[in-house]
Amino acid sequence: MDRLTEMEAFATVVDQGGFTDAAKKMGISKSAVSKHVSALEARLGARLLNRTTRRVSPTEIGLAYYDRARRVLNDAGEADALVTSMQSAPSGLLRISVATDFGVNLLSPILGDFLLEYPDITVNMVLNNRYVELISEGFDMAVRIGDLEDSSLRARKLTETSKRMIASPNYFQKYGRPMKIDDLNDHKLLHYSNQANGNVWKIPAPSGEKRQVRTAGWLTVNDGQSLLNAAISGLGIAYLPSFLYAEALKNGQVEEAIPGLPIETLGVYAVYPPGRFTQPKVRAFIDFLARRYADKGPDAW
Repeated sequence: MDRLTEMEAFATVVDQGGFTDAAKKMGISKSAVSKHVSALEARLGARLLNRTTRRVSPTEIGLAYYDRARRVLNDAGEADALVTSMQSAPSGLLRISVATDFGVNLLSPILGDFLLEYPDITVNMVLNNRYVELISEGFDMAVRIGDLEDSSLRARKLTETSKRMIASPNYFQKYGRPMKIDDLNDHKLLHYSNQANGNVWKIPAPSGEKRQVRTAGWLTVNDGQSLLNAAISGLGIAYLPSFLYAEALKNGQVEEAIPGLPIETLGVYAVYPPGRFTQPKVRAFIDFLARRYADKGPDAW
């Protein structure tokens, strides 16, 4: 007899507490269930069930075997579901976590194209600037920028962005241009309010080390686009990713504050829970993003 069927019959008897209910659950006769269990016991050379006229319960050996058998049966069920899922079109609810600036500027404009391409997928995109726990908070994936803190997650690099200190020409005319990192202490800086380390900039120095600049800002806000608008208006120097400032830099609305400094490059990643199998809806969205960002980069936003 089939080993998996024997295991299933035995485990179902334990789950249901008897042969009659197990037969109903499996959709076969009570005698067939009994034959499968007896064949299993004969093959193993051990009694797995205590049988009385009133109840059926696993023996000590049977209970230990049940735990392993149930795992095998669950894995087999997941394997069947995997094959079915991989052959089906991507569908279902896709929950995405993404930083507000990137989501508003880079994801929202292309999300409609994705939904038109995959009409059976619905998207719930949550924009926030905190680190979310994907599994415990029920997210299918996230888009993250910079160093990846959680090494247990799977990640695919989508593109890169860079960070520069920028301000408007009017600002430099009025307040002068900083020539080195230390000069920033005498300038008006525009800060993110959601940084874990407060109003501190970590800037790559010509020596290769990262210098920390801790200066009170003239404006602190939790939105990168607002910081860019403030910089364009001449309110101060902002330290922003290229996907925010690229157009303004190209149009001459802002200039780099200290051009001689090394440019910090950050990876943009799709991250998702570990496992050998990636859900079709997640795989479809990551592939879509990879295609759309293929021609993007630190100086091409």
